[in-house]
Amino acid sequence: MASEKVTSSHVAKAAGVSQSAVSRVFTPGASASSKTIEKVRRAANELGYRPNVLARSLITGKSRIIGLVVAYLNNQFYPDFMEKLSKGLQEEGYHVLVMMVEQTAVNTDDLLEKILDYQADGIVLASVAMSSQLASRCSAEGVPVVLFNRTQDNDTLSSITSDNVAGGRKAAEHLIQQGYRRIAYIAGWSGASTQRDREAGFCEGLAAAGRTLFAREEGNFHFEEAKLAARQMFSVDERPDAVFVCNDHMAFAVMDVLRDELGLRIPQDVAVVGYDDVPAAAWGSYKLTSVRQPANRMVEQTIATLLTQIENEDAPPRRLALDGPLVVRSSSVKSK
Repeated sequence: MASEKVTSSHVAKAAGVSQSAVSRVFTPGASASSKTIEKVRRAANELGYRPNVLARSLITGKSRIIGLVVAYLNNQFYPDFMEKLSKGLQEEGYHVLVMMVEQTAVNTDDLLEKILDYQADGIVLASVAMSSQLASRCSAEGVPVVLFNRTQDNDTLSSITSDNVAGGRKAAEHLIQQGYRRIAYIAGWSGASTQRDREAGFCEGLAAAGRTLFAREEGNFHFEEAKLAARQMFSVDERPDAVFVCNDHMAFAVMDVLRDELGLRIPQDVAVVGYDDVPAAAWGSYKLTSVRQPANRMVEQTIATLLTQIENEDAPPRRLALDGPLVVRSSSVKSK
């Protein structure tokens, strides 16, 4: 066989099955008995057969590729999300093509054009945006797009987020219940719907108790910028006694500045609350109170929405905001 290309017919003959059975074994989502799979796989390995995925995609019109565009991986929430999403899609017979884009890019059209060149069956945008023009093109070409952890003012796009407004409100209610008076906020990037909604919910929670923000700075979801924001906010005579930070990634930076640079105690001098509840929030060095994003449910709904729209082009877009709990730790709890 060394000089002849091994085909599925060779595998079928060696395995003692039909050629269609070989095709089913190597087609994601197709059914075949465990006995058939074992015989076909053994014969394929012995002959050195590799299925031509590209050729199959030309025949079926499906590449089994999902394009995933991610803004940045510094935030621990996103590597965890990518792992869950990739595993979930692989279980459904899909492969994930990952591309990176600048966090604050207004749109990602050039990158998405490349994904469309790969004939992707669907696209997931994680905390990034796309233009209405390209959204229309994706719709016209039957390529569904799901926004993860971000919304856009485009009714044709599906989006899966946590309930950011409710999460912000929970952070405010907790700090008020703990008795803090000078409550501040460190914002993320202003172009992000997550930032807008978390701040809106937080301010609503304060307003319900007759309060307003005592101070506000911007960290733009960057670690170093969050440090600078903390220095500016707390290097004053009358400083806040509590701060809600728009995500955990920035909250860790704020806590480092408070303790290591300014010599302040958490929570005795300043209480800190974050958002995401990434694994590091529970570490002994932080013990950060945080609004938990229900990542497992968000990934499940992202996959379900995407596959529904791949299988049915007429399926309507879905906009889900999933509630997540406030996980209380010692960074915000006053000692009795």
